[in-house]
Amino acid sequence: MDILASGEDVGGRRLPSNAWMALRRLGWTVTAPAGVKVNDRIVRMAQEQAGRTLRSAKSRADLTAGVLAAWPADPARRTVQEWDAVRDAVPAGQHLPSSVIKSRTRQIAAFARKHGRMPADVFQLEAAPRVARMLLLSACDGQQATIERHESDSRRALLRLQLPTRSDPRSYRDWTWVACPVALPPTVPGRAVLHLPTLRLHQGTVRADLAYTHAVPKTRRTGHTVALGVDWGLNTLLSAGAARLHDDGTITALGSGGMLRTAGVLAKQHRLRRLSEHLHAKADHYQRLIGDNTNHPLTARSLALTDEIRNVSARRSNLNNALAQAAARWTVDQAIAAKASVIYVEDLRSLEARGMGRPMNTRLSQQVRGQITDRMRHLAAETGIAVITVPARNTSRHCPRCLVPLRHRKAPDRPTTPGWKWALCPSCGYQGDRDTGAWQRIAARGLTHQAKTIVDRTNGAMVIRSVVDDLEAEAVITPNTITGRDRSKTGPTRHQTARPTPRRRRTPSPTRPQGPAGKRPEGHAHTDRTQLPRAAHRHQDVTTINKPTTGHRPCGAALGAGFHLHAHASPPRWEETPPDTTSDRGSLS
Repeated sequence: MDILASGEDVGGRRLPSNAWMALRRLGWTVTAPAGVKVNDRIVRMAQEQAGRTLRSAKSRADLTAGVLAAWPADPARRTVQEWDAVRDAVPAGQHLPSSVIKSRTRQIAAFARKHGRMPADVFQLEAAPRVARMLLLSACDGQQATIERHESDSRRALLRLQLPTRSDPRSYRDWTWVACPVALPPTVPGRAVLHLPTLRLHQGTVRADLAYTHAVPKTRRTGHTVALGVDWGLNTLLSAGAARLHDDGTITALGSGGMLRTAGVLAKQHRLRRLSEHLHAKADHYQRLIGDNTNHPLTARSLALTDEIRNVSARRSNLNNALAQAAARWTVDQAIAAKASVIYVEDLRSLEARGMGRPMNTRLSQQVRGQITDRMRHLAAETGIAVITVPARNTSRHCPRCLVPLRHRKAPDRPTTPGWKWALCPSCGYQGDRDTGAWQRIAARGLTHQAKTIVDRTNGAMVIRSVVDDLEAEAVITPNTITGRDRSKTGPTRHQTARPTPRRRRTPSPTRPQGPAGKRPEGHAHTDRTQLPRAAHRHQDVTTINKPTTGHRPCGAALGAGFHLHAHASPPRWEETPPDTTSDRGSLS
């Protein structure tokens, strides 16, 4: 594994980027089982998958070796000196998130408790990797598989590949060409160049992970004037807004920003997490009861519980994928609408929440921030927008206008109640939502630290590693000058009158005319009432607007005295009029 990851063979020559070619350069060959006839391209797919697995294990092996070399006295809590030692022992450990080191430390500690000794390396710590059931067609050429678009419909493609007609082909005659029509999603551009996909099985069907290439605008590290700042939250998953860097060096906010609230999705995610923990605890209890007895009555129930755990895990994965896609799409759309050329996201990879209770700490630590950022980079690259991570130090603590520590309160109308949602500045008088001030700080910090943007060699992502004090002093938001009349919401916004409009017209009713003709008096026939009449009874009959159901009791507005969801009309009151000598008609009052 070390030789493969070094990038050079025994003679010092550079190894190819393709894993199967690197394995053959090193002389690591594989052979098909006896009696099975396959061509060399099938062998390439097997070598490509094995080489990718070995290359991916190199980082885990180096991390495990570094943590074992600098093992702390107390695995649950490292000192500052122990943190420095473990980061020096791990390759590129200075920029490695602390959560990754802590998770590997907990894994090693669990191994030590179970076996009574420390593992020697990652090969003892982890089990053998499971090989996925897939076909990496990218390792083949046109003699094994081809793909091309439909002549008239750009949303369809045809994949042709050679597959065996039996599980153990004895000769090349047992191989035949199979045509597989592929429906392309709308996200694949019509002018994109299609590459051979990876075929995998999913719930009894074949899925194709299709790669394509198309031209996109090139992203820039510097030279940005309009940026979108993005702040992470809990119930408010994302808060984002745009800021502009002017020629004189001042930075102003473009509007009040927006928020992506996903409380319902996060609540479902939290319920699935608790269900998964309950099922895992139950499965562990079954395993302790079963022990080494293969004929134990609980064996069947344990297998069923394992399937249920797998289904819950799949539901959690699907929910996380959908949430990541929706959040990334929302963020990129905000940047496009603001005409921003860069998105600055605070780097919370090393966040490990503590001090807020076990449920809240778990919810904060298990958010899919990394997955959202990866999707964000992919979607933003299609429109030429750069995604850069910035340090998250003091983004919510300091005022975006004067960099003075803020005072946080529960709500704007409760300035003396301690909380975390509303921020007040004791120096400049700024007040606003905590997340709004955070995205302003992030956008201003990114715009002033553009020259410090670097490209990470491991994944090609743009990052700002550290904060420079001189540049941070310029990362302030200049308030916009208020033009026209004052539109602040410090007081009532409705027009106030000394005498409100009465609930009913107080103008006296006209005198009732004698005879059949005339106007109907205002209100009821009895105009000497001082208040509106109530309903005759709770459940009126034919005059009820919505018929009550059994056990239903309307509530809210007073019955018969106003319009409401459960509105009830008063029964009509009839008044007898004196007989008319000229007509026998009556009048309705």
